[in-house]
Amino acid sequence: MDLFPAIEPYDSGFLPVSDNNSVYWENVGNPAGLPIVYLHGGPGSGCSVGMRRYFDPSLFRAVLFDQRGCGRSTPRVDDPATDLSANTTGNLIADIESLREHLGIDRWVVAGVSWGVSLGLAYAQTHPERVIGMALGAITSGRRREVEWITRDMRRIFPREWERFVEPVPEGERDGNLAAAYARLLAHPDAAVRENAALRWCEWEDTHISLAPGWTPSRRYQDPVFRMVFARLVTHYWGNDCFLAENQLFDGMHRLAGIPAILVHGRYDVSGPLDTAWELSCRWEGSRLVVVDDAGHGGGSFLSQFVDAVTSFAATDPADYGAVDPATSISAKRRR
Repeated sequence: MDLFPAIEPYDSGFLPVSDNNSVYWENVGNPAGLPIVYLHGGPGSGCSVGMRRYFDPSLFRAVLFDQRGCGRSTPRVDDPATDLSANTTGNLIADIESLREHLGIDRWVVAGVSWGVSLGLAYAQTHPERVIGMALGAITSGRRREVEWITRDMRRIFPREWERFVEPVPEGERDGNLAAAYARLLAHPDAAVRENAALRWCEWEDTHISLAPGWTPSRRYQDPVFRMVFARLVTHYWGNDCFLAENQLFDGMHRLAGIPAILVHGRYDVSGPLDTAWELSCRWEGSRLVVVDDAGHGGGSFLSQFVDAVTSFAATDPADYGAVDPATSISAKRRR
């Protein structure tokens, strides 16, 4: 399935949230359509204009936003003076709820990819009454074993590249939490140290997804601002176990029982092996796992399968999500 045509938002703005943060958001598609919120990956990648094309504009009222600290949200964390202490999973969940209330949405579908899956699960387990269903791709759960796999265990697959990855880390820290070690490098007072750390981190990110069919190096890592934002936020979250208790999302799966979900995962996803998606699907009553045999962490027909999963929710009865007149939403009232 091809992506839907390019589209511009019909509404957008900035939502003040806690700790002097302001979150950029936009609505695309049909104001009277099925509400769906998209949670981007990273943490720290932000939403791109291409992500608007995941949603049938005749059927969905799609809400996209940049999580605090990245994209168009402010303050952006490429400034080393930007404090990260309030950038936590709990605060991101609160931001999502504030955005839902701001837009006058009662219930919505939750969609997300990669880190957006972990965040989506955490949000849904906190507010299951607000979730109609979930379309999730490249499944993650924020466990320490998943971070260790990416930052350490994959040296078995990419030994030469891993040696370059750990080179900036002081030798005495290389047996510890590598994400936390990188977070310290990215907070170093010397700009050259910070910039080298961001470059090396993003080189490794590009390496460990490189087995996906059709992979080409990501052009976004050529942007020094993007590199710094992305590296600071990923290492901040991974170095702190994604601000989740170990196995928290698995232990909370009973809270999602009965919420329909489609999990899409690439057979050749080396960054996130299939076992996490399998374990989640086994614990999740009402879920269906789609294994994409020609994809890794993206690539092949992964995106097509993810868009199909999203579109499958379009048959939802408006009575099930408390559809409201978009002209009466908080956002519309504030624009008058």
